[in-house]
Amino acid sequence: MRTLSLFFILCPFFVLGAQNVEKKQPCLSDSNSSSIILLPDPQTYTKFDTNQPIFDLMTAWAAANIDKLSVKAVLCTGDLVEQNEYLVPDNINGNQTSTQQWEAASHAFAKLDNKIPYVICGGNHDYGYTRSENRLCNLPKYFPVERNSKWKDCLVGVCNNAFGIPTLENAAFEFTMPHWGKILIITTEFAPRNEVLDWAKSLASDNKYLNHKIFLLTHSYLTWDGNRIENEPYKVSPANYGEAIWRKLVYPSKNIRMVICGHYCLDDDFRHNVGQRIDKNIEGKNVFQMMFNAQTAGGGWHGNGGDGWLRIMEFMPDGKTIKVRTYSPFFGISPTTEQFAWRTDSWDEFDIVLE
Repeated sequence: MRTLSLFFILCPFFVLGAQNVEKKQPCLSDSNSSSIILLPDPQTYTKFDTNQPIFDLMTAWAAANIDKLSVKAVLCTGDLVEQNEYLVPDNINGNQTSTQQWEAASHAFAKLDNKIPYVICGGNHDYGYTRSENRLCNLPKYFPVERNSKWKDCLVGVCNNAFGIPTLENAAFEFTMPHWGKILIITTEFAPRNEVLDWAKSLASDNKYLNHKIFLLTHSYLTWDGNRIENEPYKVSPANYGEAIWRKLVYPSKNIRMVICGHYCLDDDFRHNVGQRIDKNIEGKNVFQMMFNAQTAGGGWHGNGGDGWLRIMEFMPDGKTIKVRTYSPFFGISPTTEQFAWRTDSWDEFDIVLE
């Protein structure tokens, strides 16, 4: 009886404690904000059939939160596949053929089709046979402009690929962000050719976009410690990497205010999967440069693909501040693991101020 009485005395406190446990699901810090979702390199999700559902979950989560987070676009840093043209998987660097990998990436992004625009840049693994031996790429085959009706109202320009065909490998998308005005997002092929940089520079200087804030989405640009990449040992040529992209395009364009990239990653602490730096452009304005690539976070190069990490970029109503938060719907989907769903180190959660 004494034990039973003690239970009834303490029970209300247990119940109260349970009620006070906050389920920290993503939400806007200001109801007047809007957001953009950033997906890191998905190649390690698509190269293993067991990992593909995690990337499906990430895009499904983005689609489910369009209204709640006032999402205007979804960006992806490239490397949709591990190998662009590969027939015999080695079961180490994946157990899927290239066709299966491209189909997996296409299936994941289909969850966003006709709901929201998404912008993808081509990565080194998306070209050539395995890793950019040439500029052969299957992105135009799986992502023709007609597949997503939401591109119709925001796609404002394209540049021909290396075979003289206009594709979404090099494209520009215009968005209206509440309290921010117009934003132009330019995406490029891996290690863009000079003519692509010339096209992007000409677009940025066009009178139609002089008052836009322009974001550049490109694959290979920055390392974890904030150094711009100068050169890489890929056979594709001609090619421009981070430092050349900065010098030829970003620095001389007064309205490019941010560069977003992926690509660089170490099989190490998560700190080595992200990077950032700030430099002033020709007009003396700060340009924020951000690298995000989580693919080794879930067990290395042969792990689960990256534990579902993505970034929520909240555009605050002051028209100059972007709050960046790093979240995993893979962990957040279950009460058992939701305590691990946020990364809160200074390199994972920070503010960008674009004056």
